[in-house]
Amino acid sequence: MIDVHTHIMTMWGEKPFTEKHLVKRMGELGIDRFVILPIVAQESPYFYFGTEDVLKVYKRHPRKVIPFCNIDPRAGGNSPETDFSSLLNRYKKAGCKGLGEVMANVYFDSPLCINLFRQCGKAGLPVLFHIHTRVGGSYGLVDDLHLPRLENTLKKCPDTIFIGHSAAFWSEISGDVTDETRGGYPKGPVSPGGRVQKLFKSYPNLYADLSASSGYNAITRDRQYGYKLLTEFQDRLLFGTDLCHIGQETPIVDYFKDILERGIISETVHRKITQTNAEKILKL
Repeated sequence: MIDVHTHIMTMWGEKPFTEKHLVKRMGELGIDRFVILPIVAQESPYFYFGTEDVLKVYKRHPRKVIPFCNIDPRAGGNSPETDFSSLLNRYKKAGCKGLGEVMANVYFDSPLCINLFRQCGKAGLPVLFHIHTRVGGSYGLVDDLHLPRLENTLKKCPDTIFIGHSAAFWSEISGDVTDETRGGYPKGPVSPGGRVQKLFKSYPNLYADLSASSGYNAITRDRQYGYKLLTEFQDRLLFGTDLCHIGQETPIVDYFKDILERGIISETVHRKITQTNAEKILKL
């Protein structure tokens, strides 16, 4: 199994979640390889853990760790003309397979973001992003109800692969999502007309990871629909945990074991979501 979403970090008020904790927990969960995402956004409640820190861990565990780089779109002068190419290529040469988790609290389709994302596409680095509902009060790229800014970005950056994540992304699988519910973890049946599904069908450069409470809630709030979603979009979904805290529960691991053993999803679907989709887009 490949986990596309983990961190090494310290959150304010918590004990540090270290390299030792992460490597040990991945082994206990039976996860063979895992992406470590750097933390660089100034809005994040987590202490800085940059690309160079991730690369050091990668050198100690080259068969397990899949390193990502991370750059704040406001870096390099806070300009939509900033040339990130030399830095992106340097990180790629060092082993980085993607960029993220992008947490900057700016509009998703701002010129700053479009500039960085287009350069990621030229460098062949997929972008994993976190969406938030507003400017201020938290972290994450800002989008409106039904994700119009994400769609605009997918149109403007067709050569860039994007990997969706967060509550404000996954709540959009249901057509009845509202401004009041899209930033949380909606319960109950999934209504027709979900925006995420429409975007999957329209844009081949959109993928999504199933990590954290947001991804797990999306596929379990309406179990029967969740099974359908996994099969219908088996080529766009990626397994992940968002493991980043000591003692954190990871129910998605047992969930995937259970639905495979019970024959709810096929071995082909299971393998795509937990391994081969990541191998394909990260060029492993």
